[in-house]
Amino acid sequence: MLSQLEKTYKGKRIFLTGHTGFKGAWLLKILSLIGAEVRGYALSPNTDKDLYHLINGDNLCDSVIADIRNRDQLTESVTEFDPHFIFHLAAQPLVRLSYEVPSETFEVNAIGTANLLDSVRLLKNPCSVVLITTDKVYHNNEWEYPYRENDRLGGYDPYSASKACTELVIDSYKNSFFNGNNFDIHRKSIAVGRAGNVIGGGDWSNDRLIPDIARALIGNKEVVLRNPQSVRPWQHVLEPIVAYLRLGELMEIDPIRFGSVFNFGPYSSDAISVEDMLKLAINCWGSGEFRVEQLENQPHEAGLLKLDISKAIKELNWKPVLNAKQAIRMTVDWYKEFTLNSLDIDSFTTKQIMAYLNA
Repeated sequence: MLSQLEKTYKGKRIFLTGHTGFKGAWLLKILSLIGAEVRGYALSPNTDKDLYHLINGDNLCDSVIADIRNRDQLTESVTEFDPHFIFHLAAQPLVRLSYEVPSETFEVNAIGTANLLDSVRLLKNPCSVVLITTDKVYHNNEWEYPYRENDRLGGYDPYSASKACTELVIDSYKNSFFNGNNFDIHRKSIAVGRAGNVIGGGDWSNDRLIPDIARALIGNKEVVLRNPQSVRPWQHVLEPIVAYLRLGELMEIDPIRFGSVFNFGPYSSDAISVEDMLKLAINCWGSGEFRVEQLENQPHEAGLLKLDISKAIKELNWKPVLNAKQAIRMTVDWYKEFTLNSLDIDSFTTKQIMAYLNA
């Protein structure tokens, strides 16, 4: 798979928003391994432990530290770089935080995406744009039925609603400025990737399950669960990252056909509960305790969510490589290695990437 990615991306200019974030840093590392020229655009990492610092991200790209809401600076960064590909990952990605900063969440996610697409309009050369949203864009009825790309969008919490709004923004821009019927004029291909809950090493976000588990296990503390029976489409971060790259690869071959929306997640039968996931993590770690904490007046979070990935399997020839147990094992192994040898965690991260690409 590595050589296949090199054929598409080696020597190409890639504009990557959100490069300092959890998913963005993993994507940046892969792009550096396959020889792409990357310009990143994002806010500063939150802590010294963030994966971006651990992989020496400043040495892997031309890093622009700025806000996606700053339209003038974003436009200048995009147009001056003149990218062949854009991967848009910059976002306010946390459900619980969205209850504290709802308007900011809408600004970053919806208006930030509009700002990016405004800059794409000014590019004179062909460009493939992969815009990352989330599985939470769907109007969630909390049923066993896995959601398909053409199902109704919605969002109970501000984060989910902001991402549904983001997709409306994208659809409007595609119809108005990047219509497939006029591709020979604008030469821009626009696609959307909707990924499930990603896990993996290097995530230290607050109020997110794996970072909470990792901090507790590393500190030999009890893990506290809020919603133990909630079911999510958990997947290792490398699954959607490679899926985005596969999508970009095919967009270059057939920009009209693959300028579409795709779900990326595990097989629906592989979605597991929060409690089961924690038990697997504790088993991989070798020790640990947990308790369930039921607090009143907690913000609403979805209890059941599954994705239908049949479109990606059929049209992109993409499918999950790892099952839930393997994804959790890889994740726990990363945090174990971090506690033992944090100075060389960059090499271990590369090792995990290569093992995945060769799987």
